[in-house]
Amino acid sequence: MAKKAPAAAKDVTAHGKGPRSSGKASAEEVFKKIFTTNLGIKKSERALVFTDLIHQGEEVSRDERRQRESLRDMARAVAEEGKKLCPTEYIEFPSVMGHGKEPPAEVWEAAFGPKAIAELVDKDIMDRVLLKEASPDELEEAEEVIKALGRSPEAIVALSNYSTSHTRFRDFLTRCMRSRYASMPLFDEGMITGAMTADWKKVDKRTRKLAGIMNGADMVYVTSHNGTSIAFSMKGREVKPDTGILTEPGSFGNLPAGEAFLAPLEGTAEGLLVLEWAPTEKLSDPVSLYVKGGRVVEVAGRGELASSLSKWIEENPLIGNIAELGVGTNDKASRPDNILETEKILGTVHIALGDNSSFGGTVSVPFHQDFIFFGPNLEILKDGQKIELIIDGEPRF
Repeated sequence: MAKKAPAAAKDVTAHGKGPRSSGKASAEEVFKKIFTTNLGIKKSERALVFTDLIHQGEEVSRDERRQRESLRDMARAVAEEGKKLCPTEYIEFPSVMGHGKEPPAEVWEAAFGPKAIAELVDKDIMDRVLLKEASPDELEEAEEVIKALGRSPEAIVALSNYSTSHTRFRDFLTRCMRSRYASMPLFDEGMITGAMTADWKKVDKRTRKLAGIMNGADMVYVTSHNGTSIAFSMKGREVKPDTGILTEPGSFGNLPAGEAFLAPLEGTAEGLLVLEWAPTEKLSDPVSLYVKGGRVVEVAGRGELASSLSKWIEENPLIGNIAELGVGTNDKASRPDNILETEKILGTVHIALGDNSSFGGTVSVPFHQDFIFFGPNLEILKDGQKIELIIDGEPRF
């Protein structure tokens, strides 16, 4: 019989639609808390806030244009709040049109300083790093240059539409320069009165408890009512907590936060993923991903997502890598139509394809995309026993 983890507090439904905060937080209050509560900024420290703008070559709908313009406006407002607290630089740049792609050289220069970037250019390393084609020796040399010549802000607020979480840019900032990094891709106004009202101390406690239970396990099993059934090894892989508390040097996480995540051991994932949601909308027809040897080997389904994934994986099989397992821990998160919040919903599981090189994996590819699973079952094999962590979307941790 499977062993149950300690019971969770009953403050949320199976799909994570818990009670909202009774008070309405203003945008200014939430933006200020990003610096004071989440990042713990000091007057003597520097901060960098950035966002990306619609690229000239991007085709976007009217609704997406409005959302992107709103994100830009919020990024500017966040920077203005930052300037009240510490020296804060703000930068806008044309989007790189993909999650997990490296930001352009001008953003690297703002983050690491002109001397470090000029040296990387002189050594003919910069372009290869930006394309995620640098060899291990080149990456090691780039690290040495950045450590020797880099001058980085203590805090980063990444409000770009496309995620910079799984990039060398972020990795070098947090690991080499010990900057504190809040990654907020796809952030929108609804999060201000929703997921961002979470009690971060409680989210921190819940997330660290879950990570503690999972760490040291050998296998992970995820199933769902929709036919999803996948298993993989996590042997030797660390489960990392994304808690919203980013006050320690080198801290990294999303805002809104609330997940425990890991990079599955490459080559071990086997099974079927049935996608019912794209990152920002429900699919009219499910898409099935058949997984063998750690990668998606077949995409079945109709619609744009199915055709795009098929095309991308055919062009670069590493895009089909089972890159991440994440478990939501934020009881204030509820929206299913924005993956930044969706993947934090308490009682959900998300699985990502593509790059995992920045959080414990070995696959480097300019692509990282998460997909959500509602009402899942999550079990781990640890010390010879199966432990139930989520059953039909109900947390047992």
